[in-house]
Amino acid sequence: MASSENKTVATDASVDDFLDAVEHPTRKADAVVLREMMERLTGCPAVMWGDSLVGFDQYHYKYDSGREGDMLMVGFSPRKANLSLYIMPGFADIAPLLAKLGKHKTSRACLYINKLADVDLSVLEEIVQVAIDDMRARYPKAR
Repeated sequence: MASSENKTVATDASVDDFLDAVEHPTRKADAVVLREMMERLTGCPAVMWGDSLVGFDQYHYKYDSGREGDMLMVGFSPRKANLSLYIMPGFADIAPLLAKLGKHKTSRACLYINKLADVDLSVLEEIVQVAIDDMRARYPKAR
């Protein structure tokens, strides 16, 4: 039987060390910008989730099946191919913002950007803020 434990969990690993190890200079510089933006918007420090995700804030979920856990509210990973931004509510309600963003791709909850220079940073910030607001409304917690 497969384990029901999440593979992606918050760790004590150093975000600074992780970002310092990013080899691609543009990807590294973009990661610094994303970290600052997401820390400012969430009011939460960056935390490593697993070995390659930088996450901000978190929420606790519980499915009807009984499975439950914690997950980052928003985050990113500077991967070799692109920057992967984790927008947990998905993109169904933000099509007008995506249309103004610039060059990107999406999957269920990931926004893929080659480099920040390809997108409008103010629109990206708005997308991240909408995601944070949506997640905090869905998963309220004591602050």
